[in-house]
Amino acid sequence: MGLLILALGLTLNTKAGLGVSPIISVSYSVSQIFSLNFGDTTLVLYCIFVLVELVLHLTHGRAGEGAPGSRRLTLLLDVLQIPLSLIFTRFLNLFVALLPDFSGSADSLSQLPARLAVLLLAIVCTGVGAAMSLSMRLVPNPGDGIVQAIADCIGKSVGFTKNCFDLVNITITITLSLCLAGQLVGVGIGTVVAVIGVGRVIALFHHLTGKRIGGLSGLTAARA
Repeated sequence: MGLLILALGLTLNTKAGLGVSPIISVSYSVSQIFSLNFGDTTLVLYCIFVLVELVLHLTHGRAGEGAPGSRRLTLLLDVLQIPLSLIFTRFLNLFVALLPDFSGSADSLSQLPARLAVLLLAIVCTGVGAAMSLSMRLVPNPGDGIVQAIADCIGKSVGFTKNCFDLVNITITITLSLCLAGQLVGVGIGTVVAVIGVGRVIALFHHLTGKRIGGLSGLTAARA
């Protein structure tokens, strides 16, 4: 359910036409510039993320003091992100096909309130979906997995690493869109709102439902 809601949020983000989430901005811009399938492009990006995670964990494993069994489990979870990404990106394609495009004309102010409403809904769905997925502590979404892997290797906090990773993705997207399309593609006010808003939604969702979800899933002792 978390993956389904997350896919809905990311798709709504693209439909608002105000700029997409940094984590998918590269795949979205490439899909728009070259008229490729958005879900398939995102799958390729996620597979690249997984390969980077494997390299980082193998390198980190040789240098670290973790038990061999623990390292094998980490590598297994990395590999399992590929079939998860396949399912997740099929959800993306489904929502892209079903949901209408709310962006309309780029210079039409009359559609701006509706687009902002769609963007707000997208931020909420993205945050809730990500929070639900992370709460289960199973196979992470590659976008979260690569951030965690980088954070472990450089010894920085996940929050700091996420901000830096978002900045790198935005920079790549801007460079690709300006060089290949001559204009910004996939980057806008919605990108900035996503950077700020998604983290706040995740924190609020964990605060309101974290103990309840943990109890229902058996991850923590249920409390009355």
